[in-house]
Amino acid sequence: MFYHLTTFGCQMNDHDSERIRGVLEEHGWRPAVDAEAADLLVFNTCAVREGAESRLEGRLGEARRIKRGKPGLLVALGGCVAQRRQEDIFHELPFIDVAFGPQNIGQLPVLLERAAEGPSPAYAFEDNPVPSADLPAVRVERRRAWVQAMSGCTNYCSYCVVPHVRGPERSRPPDEIEAEVARLAADGVIEITVLGQNVNAYGLDRRGASGSGSFTDFAGLLARLDAIEGIERIRFTTSHPKDLSKRLIEAMRDLPAVCEHLHLPVQSGSTRILKRMKRGYTRGHYLGLVEKLRTEVPDLALTTDIIVGFPGEREDDFHRTMTLAEACAFDGAFTFIFSARPGTEAAEMPGRVPEVTLKRRMEELIELVQRTADRINQGLVGRELEVLVEGPSRAGEGQLRGRTRNNKIVNFRPLPVDADGKTQTQLDASAEEPAGPPLVTVHIESATSTTLKGRQV
Repeated sequence: MFYHLTTFGCQMNDHDSERIRGVLEEHGWRPAVDAEAADLLVFNTCAVREGAESRLEGRLGEARRIKRGKPGLLVALGGCVAQRRQEDIFHELPFIDVAFGPQNIGQLPVLLERAAEGPSPAYAFEDNPVPSADLPAVRVERRRAWVQAMSGCTNYCSYCVVPHVRGPERSRPPDEIEAEVARLAADGVIEITVLGQNVNAYGLDRRGASGSGSFTDFAGLLARLDAIEGIERIRFTTSHPKDLSKRLIEAMRDLPAVCEHLHLPVQSGSTRILKRMKRGYTRGHYLGLVEKLRTEVPDLALTTDIIVGFPGEREDDFHRTMTLAEACAFDGAFTFIFSARPGTEAAEMPGRVPEVTLKRRMEELIELVQRTADRINQGLVGRELEVLVEGPSRAGEGQLRGRTRNNKIVNFRPLPVDADGKTQTQLDASAEEPAGPPLVTVHIESATSTTLKGRQV
């Protein structure tokens, strides 16, 4: 029995897909080379942006076509779209056999058995008593791994569906997280990314709870993970500005393994719009955080998310977003045109921005972000940086691809690793992760707004 898995959305979904692979392969399923060769098609979906749902519709159309020629094919829809639409999905898309929410990955094998027996579809959307973190996982990479610290969100930003589909914030016990990271380190992992919809709020949901004495805040959790032998790099995402504490900034400054990169979504530079978004902070608060971060972590790379055209956004609001982006000097930004999500407060708000204005504002913002990122990256030319090797570069020519501590992608020419002068990629061109040391030093020779280029030294 062969399965084919397609993933949409955030890093949490990527991690959930590792667990989908884990539970399937534990029950005898094996990955197919492509969708046409599969007995099961699984879609792990995202409902945060309209674009992700549009891409999903195209892939589901392909699944419908394949199923017409292969009646025994099973189609399963998981993730946030399934959780939001629930049983309605079977009326909208009757060729789907199984649907399950993000908390029900462990029930997937049982649901598949039930669907195969027919004729009714099978589904699960309730809170699963078995934490997803306890499920088996099939990791894609050997040297890097996701580690889930918490699930859900309790912020209820006016535009966001995450609290509706992922549930409230729930922190995992720190002992469990520490034990998982120790196992990963023993397995050869040297970089971890700690995940949570609002990872800065780790432990806050356990305050005053029975048996919560062993809980710590997020800074304390990072300190425990930093002490684990073999872990060279620690990243974390996603951070919420209202919960970015002084202790966390100090942890980024003082803990050797914690990388000098922070993704801190601002969404808007206008306090008026931030209030409509229900973000819980002001423009001034965000700028103050950035000033503290730049002072305490001098080599910090700062990235963000920005929404253009939120309902009611005026020209002066957009101007404040532009001036904030310029003041913060972001290394990169994920920029989005406002996408009304069903069931959210913002979907019903008046004051939609005209299409022509949206396009012009987005172009101006992207140009500013790219210009800033290019200036920052040009400043790295001539430096020697530590790079974690990730695999062969898509640029070809025997180059490798890797990532710096502050999350810059680097394409570089590797040193020979044997007496015949063969490079790591020539030794095993098919390997996802080449032979040779995982951490190398690269001299940066040139740069663009998105990547660096150099040679190993």
